[in-house]
Amino acid sequence: MAEPQPGPQAPRPTRSGPGVVLVALYGLLALAATGRSVLQISENFSHAPLAYLLSALAAVIYIVATVALVRGDRTSRRVALVAISVELLGVLVVGAASYRAKDAFPDKTVWSHFGSGYGFVPLVLPVLGLLWLRHTAGSGNRVRSPGA
Repeated sequence: MAEPQPGPQAPRPTRSGPGVVLVALYGLLALAATGRSVLQISENFSHAPLAYLLSALAAVIYIVATVALVRGDRTSRRVALVAISVELLGVLVVGAASYRAKDAFPDKTVWSHFGSGYGFVPLVLPVLGLLWLRHTAGSGNRVRSPGA
């Protein structure tokens, strides 16, 4: 007689354990990025429009990632995966571009210089976020990378 096979393990909450710190960091970065981008756009938009708009985009992505991580349901986990993946791509592309096209990034923004103005947290945070989503995914419910 065969033993019954256990069913797929449900995903663990994304806002438990170290996830609480991760969500708090995302929330803090969302506030900081929003504040900085609003200030830069309202006071000096013509000085570096591309950089400031990318900073505002980063703020929106941080807000979406924060909300999705807090909710933690199946759809929210997928939204978080996409938002955090875009965040990682953004910080890598904008970080490299800010060194190559210095005139377009005269002031520090969230992703410029790989987040150096924020202690490189914008570079490390998406890696931790993706690792956390993977760690908390239940067996059989693994969060897959976009395009996989």
